[in-house]
Amino acid sequence: MTQVLADDRLNAAEHSPLLSTAVRDHARSLTGWVVVDSLVDGMAMGGTRMTSTVTEQEVCDLAAAMTVKLALVGLRIGGAKAGIVSVPEHREDVLRAFGRSVAPLLHGGVYLGCDQGTTHDDRDLFFVEAGFDVSRKPGITRMRDDWTDLWRHLKDITGYGVAEAALEALRLRADDQQRRVAIQGFGTVGRSVAKNLLAGGHKIVAVADVLGTVAAPDGLPVAELLEITDPAGTIDRARLPESVTALTGPEAWLDVDAEVLVLAAGGAAIREDNLDRLRADVVVEGGNLCCTSAAKKRLRAAGTVIIPDVVANVGGAGVTGCILTGLAPSDVPTEELVSWLFDWVGQQVRRNTRDVLAIAAKHPGDPIPELLATRRAEGAGV
Repeated sequence: MTQVLADDRLNAAEHSPLLSTAVRDHARSLTGWVVVDSLVDGMAMGGTRMTSTVTEQEVCDLAAAMTVKLALVGLRIGGAKAGIVSVPEHREDVLRAFGRSVAPLLHGGVYLGCDQGTTHDDRDLFFVEAGFDVSRKPGITRMRDDWTDLWRHLKDITGYGVAEAALEALRLRADDQQRRVAIQGFGTVGRSVAKNLLAGGHKIVAVADVLGTVAAPDGLPVAELLEITDPAGTIDRARLPESVTALTGPEAWLDVDAEVLVLAAGGAAIREDNLDRLRADVVVEGGNLCCTSAAKKRLRAAGTVIIPDVVANVGGAGVTGCILTGLAPSDVPTEELVSWLFDWVGQQVRRNTRDVLAIAAKHPGDPIPELLATRRAEGAGV
């Protein structure tokens, strides 16, 4: 029998997680938190965020979103998240201390992977400190390559899913017109979105990185931009093509003449204080918690199409969940496994995009509770 432990009021203000614990080691400069929002058959999963500003409340919100995200794609695993306050000068010591602190949770069924500010090498480091080998977990998909090698083939999977959400929303308009797209964030997700939407026949007119926004009304030369972008997603302004303009002013991506805006950076990018500058009528949350609740409410009331993060930003989490629960096929060539995972993510994202937009068309409220109830009635997730 499947055992589900979760607070069913995921969208209520009084929602609280199953477990929220601080992890501290003052001698190693470690301050962090692990939040388990829900458990399914004793299992939960989520990424490990490492930034200078992360808070316990942020980790709680992200863990709750993970519960919903996994349930919407039918994965039988609960939602969790970890956060570590970044201390750059002690980074390795902090990660090692984190691994030792969370060892009981890892061995007890709470998988903590990568997220903003951490890499697979970081994950491997704290796994070693915890004495945890995920490949020995019962029921996991058995792979011919190790996890790190597999992810080299899957680095674009989250951006692919975000792009599929945008493309599905545009397909539902049934007008086949080329759309102008602005992308806030040009890291791994943003770059993948740009490539996939361009391949889908649309025009990328602006992208934003940590330095600001670059734009070209006739379409950015995406391939050239990718060549002058570092792994962190920062574009070399000294090498910008002549057709590209560097815009001045904060959050200039809001002012760009684009019908589609993909948010692929930090949280609370769209708020009530900047909402009136938005020109796009389709907004895709490609990151976590990109729009505040108040901003989403006003956008829906104004008729803006919103694809929520729990629908669009599912690629990396979905792949991890497929492997941890053994849903993905075992002992197949890596190329076959990668193809299966891309197909699965695309199918789930397109289906949930269609359904969430159909619900949103019927009433102006948040469509996620109804979609979540539908998936639960189908026996999916938690």
